[in-house]
Amino acid sequence: MAREPTRPARPDPAVADIRRAVRAALAGLPPAPRTAPLLVACSGGADSLALAVAAQAEFPGRVHAAVVDHGLQDGSAPRSAEVAALLAGRGIAATVHPVTVEGPGGLEAAARRARYAVLAAARPHPDSPVLLGHTLDDQAETVLLGLGRGSGPRSIAGMRSWDAPWLRPLLGVRRAVTRAVCRACALPVWDDPHNADPRFTRVRLRREVLPLLEDVLAGGVAEALARTAAQLREDGDALDGWAEEILAAARDGDGLRVAPLAAAPAAVRRRALRGWLLATGVNGLTDGHLRSADDLVGRWRGQGGVALPGGLDLVRQRGRLVLRRTGEPPAG
Repeated sequence: MAREPTRPARPDPAVADIRRAVRAALAGLPPAPRTAPLLVACSGGADSLALAVAAQAEFPGRVHAAVVDHGLQDGSAPRSAEVAALLAGRGIAATVHPVTVEGPGGLEAAARRARYAVLAAARPHPDSPVLLGHTLDDQAETVLLGLGRGSGPRSIAGMRSWDAPWLRPLLGVRRAVTRAVCRACALPVWDDPHNADPRFTRVRLRREVLPLLEDVLAGGVAEALARTAAQLREDGDALDGWAEEILAAARDGDGLRVAPLAAAPAAVRRRALRGWLLATGVNGLTDGHLRSADDLVGRWRGQGGVALPGGLDLVRQRGRLVLRRTGEPPAG
């Protein structure tokens, strides 16, 4: 009696979910990064480990990994080496990158700056995307942080899946799924103690605020926050496109003509002004700066210039907005 052919075992559902997410993310990239070697940022935590093994399963031979050693805890160097060896055992070319965490903005901000700088430099090819393990839970936390800080729609819109060179394939995947992948693949997970330290705002959001919201609102809060972020990104992209058109019509040498700006709604005007000021090197803009700058167009009463970061003033002269150094006399 003939035996029935043996069917291949189906992959674990969590593994299939992660692999599907990685495939979809890569398929949505522009042609050059879609075909370039991949760099996965891997800390040894569940999210980045699951992402690394899924990327290797989907694109064998194309995956490199960077393990960033922030040097913030005892034993970080040997632990980073262990993560790199684990990945190498899975066929992933992995290297450890020690960084120095310093500078303004607190520990989290300084660590993020150092990490992103070394990851950008570690890409195996100029077109290589850097795959980050941010999940739907991370997106929900980001939206809540933006809401609580009043940071405006750009912050509430959360993280983008693709923001060259950063690729976040797991923004639609819950954190529990990445842990299930690590169990299914027998991957030893390292939990960063900082992720449980209540000194950090994001940790308290994760452990206290989101569980309370889930309880009060009967579940689905993380998914709802992620949907809100996606909707705001779509709206923001549309408004940014409109603002670019207004800005193109207003450009006049080193300044902007007021008339095309005045014809636009204030929300679009402020986006156009923000884009122009950032492009001219003005950093550290706040909502207050932009609203004061917009008053030179929408609420013009002959007022003086607006003081901006970097020792600059934005002034209105002869129907144009121009930047000048603080204390510099008007042209002409």
